[in-house]
Amino acid sequence: MEALATFLIDLSPDDMARRLHDALTVYVDAMRYPRGTEGQRAGMWLEHTRRLGWKAVAAVDTDTPPGEQPSAEQVAAAPLLGIAYGYCGAPDQWWQQQVVSGLHRIGMPADEISQLMSSYFELTELHIHPNAQGRGLGEALARRLLTGRGEAHVLLSTPEIIGEANRAWRLYRRLGFTDVIRGYHFAGDPRAFAILGRSLPL
Repeated sequence: MEALATFLIDLSPDDMARRLHDALTVYVDAMRYPRGTEGQRAGMWLEHTRRLGWKAVAAVDTDTPPGEQPSAEQVAAAPLLGIAYGYCGAPDQWWQQQVVSGLHRIGMPADEISQLMSSYFELTELHIHPNAQGRGLGEALARRLLTGRGEAHVLLSTPEIIGEANRAWRLYRRLGFTDVIRGYHFAGDPRAFAILGRSLPL
């Protein structure tokens, strides 16, 4: 059996639209969500591609011989192993409004909130298919996504896990993310989340 070669690629908004089903399948499998969640998320993911500063990266497997670069056709047809994207945070975005509310609730001074939220990249999604986890792809995608950003900070939310005992938490800690808010409940979601952040560049 011929070995597959893994490559990291940047996705344009058109690429994301074309590969949306594949990307959402990785997301659903990685998060262990029920089938059908893809359809609920598709419109939102496409809307995100139109936001200021949007960037997406993916990991793909190709059958390119070692040492060779895959063709555009090979990349376009290659199975997706992982997906990550984000964009510039802005005051009119629901996520920012939720986080600002949480920061006020924990008593962060208004000037510190303003400083944190005035220049940040929201790492919106980062998912590796379960069959490809443990190969360093999450860190590779995060580093590619965050390289060259002009914002002062990067922020993300991730579900709370007892003891921070999962791959996502270990990755974020390894990348230097620290606590911004813990045990936060977004409107309409019963789960507790942590808001994590760090300065840029990595």
